[in-house]
Amino acid sequence: MASAHDKEVLRTILNPLMPSGEMADIEEDAPIDHPGIDECRKLEQEGILLAEGKTNLPRAIELFTKAIEACPLASSAFNNRAQAMQLSGRPEEAFYDLNESIRLSGGKGRSACQAFTQRAMIYRLRDDRDSAKRDFESAASLGSSFARMQLAMMNPYAAMCNAALAKVMGELKGGNAN
Repeated sequence: MASAHDKEVLRTILNPLMPSGEMADIEEDAPIDHPGIDECRKLEQEGILLAEGKTNLPRAIELFTKAIEACPLASSAFNNRAQAMQLSGRPEEAFYDLNESIRLSGGKGRSACQAFTQRAMIYRLRDDRDSAKRDFESAASLGSSFARMQLAMMNPYAAMCNAALAKVMGELKGGNAN
């Protein structure tokens, strides 16, 4: 199993906009009782190491596929493969794995939170604002501060308030306040 530091490094690489430490308060995935789970976790870790460097994403995807074959109940393996596919510029293939990760996780835990967030980003690429908002809401309810930030950015009133606040703060910093 990966250390907390290893997991944080991977999250930072695969989700560069996500605040560091963001997943600390999110519920762990439910334990999986399957004879292939140990092999699955081993293959996932190998894939994660390759995906971290972004130098051999095809091999990382291959390892995640083998992990899924070893334990088809592991939502994290589907989520990890989806992340590698997105990094490879294959969002439509990633979309299938994100759906499967959410289904297997029952919409709970770290894998679901990450899958909802990534699927929301694909919806945004498709200009499907309503679906993106629903998935960001799901991820936010699971504890994702990144998803909460995205929801705020999608709210036009919040965007106006943030712009006004930024202007005031800039004027205060510049000494232009009355």
